[in-house]
Amino acid sequence: MADLRKRFGRLVAAHRRRRRMTQAAMAGAANLSPDMVVKIENGASGARFPVIERIAKALEIDPAELFTTEIPDGAIRRGTFGEVSVRLAGLSELELKMALRVLDAIISAK
Repeated sequence: MADLRKRFGRLVAAHRRRRRMTQAAMAGAANLSPDMVVKIENGASGARFPVIERIAKALEIDPAELFTTEIPDGAIRRGTFGEVSVRLAGLSELELKMALRVLDAIISAK
């Protein structure tokens, strides 16, 4: 169960970062405490369906996207983006900053 909470938390964090939201901003938009957002993203706490729905609404995504990066036969298909998001979600803040610099270099080289 702890592994499921960690995977869920990583996807929440990935979607939050993709929207360029802070944990505090997401907490406010989802009517949660910032401490609860930290616990969910770290896998220290799970979330019940009403909370999951509020998180998804705050992130402007389908709640199903918080459980998988692939939604078969659905409108939500992120492909490579989903894979990248999940991998980035497991990185520390320092590693994310390094990855962002690499990404900026790639984009500016176009």
